[in-house]
Amino acid sequence: MTTTSTSWKLYPASEAGHTAIGWLDSRHTFSFGEFLDPARMGFRSLRVINDDIVAPGEGFGMHGHRDMEILSFVAQGALEHKDSMGNGATIRPGEIQFMGAGTGVRHSEFNPSQSEDVRLLQIWIVPAQRGLPPTYSEATYGTEVKPGTARLLASGEDADGLVKIRQDARLYVADVAPGSPVKLEIAAGRGGFVQVVDGDITVGGLALGRGDAAALDATEATVAELTGSGRALVFDLA
Repeated sequence: MTTTSTSWKLYPASEAGHTAIGWLDSRHTFSFGEFLDPARMGFRSLRVINDDIVAPGEGFGMHGHRDMEILSFVAQGALEHKDSMGNGATIRPGEIQFMGAGTGVRHSEFNPSQSEDVRLLQIWIVPAQRGLPPTYSEATYGTEVKPGTARLLASGEDADGLVKIRQDARLYVADVAPGSPVKLEIAAGRGGFVQVVDGDITVGGLALGRGDAAALDATEATVAELTGSGRALVFDLA
């Protein structure tokens, strides 16, 4: 069951969904596929976070989506993307991929390596408007670890070097180290969400490990402070 601490709500990895089908080991922060938990139906416009490990030479065959903003964050290895819009790319750590499904798009995601797993976090955000045209983009943020920083990867606003999504939301990657906390301002009325990629991170009095997540509905302006050591994805959501 989710618990709360100083207004933050914990989504423990131990209670996440789990799909294991040989070539795929996937952990679902929110309800997905055959995993249905009424307490884990998403947070604001954030609907899916799947932490996927795909075996060498395997992947997701061509399949369709619509009316969803889909982001792929590669933590290890490489991910080969193809879609019905004619896009093809291989995404590695330090890069983020965005596909706006809009009125409908088909795509595949494969591990091109014959020896190394790929680990990716696939994120779905509900768009602000349905029936938009499909779109695709990528951005590079680099592999260098920058302790005490939160780098903006995706936003609903136009900005050079960022992926633009069709929702009032921002996605950051935060590098936390001892003595180098990450502080992020969350405006009143907005929501903050933290998903730990690796390491041990504390936010709002909650100790989080790999796969754990925490959410905050900010009733007043709040500064979220992440301490410990590790990397997290941080969302600022309308």
